[in-house]
Amino acid sequence: MEGKFAMNNLNLIRCGLLAASGIVLMGLAGMTFWTWTKGKADRPAFQSQTQETLLEGLKLYGQVPDFSLTERSGRRIELADLKGKVWIADFIYTNCPDTCPLQSAQMAELQKDLSGEKEVQLVSISVDPARDTPEALSEYAQRFGADPERWFFLTGEKEVIYRLAWEGFHLAAIEIPPEARDHTGASHMHSARFMLMDRQGQIRGYYDSNRDPEALQRLLRDVKALLQEKS
Repeated sequence: MEGKFAMNNLNLIRCGLLAASGIVLMGLAGMTFWTWTKGKADRPAFQSQTQETLLEGLKLYGQVPDFSLTERSGRRIELADLKGKVWIADFIYTNCPDTCPLQSAQMAELQKDLSGEKEVQLVSISVDPARDTPEALSEYAQRFGADPERWFFLTGEKEVIYRLAWEGFHLAAIEIPPEARDHTGASHMHSARFMLMDRQGQIRGYYDSNRDPEALQRLLRDVKALLQEKS
């Protein structure tokens, strides 16, 4: 009975997270993301792949606000450190049992594909800063062959990270209450999208490779287009 109650709580949290992400991105993209069944919100449902790609293609989705977080090396990283670079970011946590290992493997592929582009920076931000210390992030980064100069792993104050996710990148991130966690061990829920920023720190696209593996190729195309833009 307790397990069923916890599962119901987890489902409610998932619905809330998906709803929040959908509402924010819907406001940005100006299109409908939701299917409604019997008065309840289902998972975000793009009606076609064409609609999915509307979040791509070098549009303007706002300016990333200033922030200050700690890199796995112990160095403080601020938005100013990324100005002048084209950068790709995602949200992860090192104990994640589902999307994060795939995201990081894909980020490693991007690192390889963009190895000759010195003006491109990769950035992974932990949504579990309590456990993801610089040491934990360093160990995780080594598993994916992350170049310490090309691929930052950031941690810091929880409030700063969650404000950056919600208000900065317009994406949802939450910690799942212990009583609502399921057998997978997932402790946090967050968007699995990659975000692309230009040299001024403006968000230029969202890429959901979890739903569409070809999104990575479109991301690479857009990175190269941004590199051609004048700063």
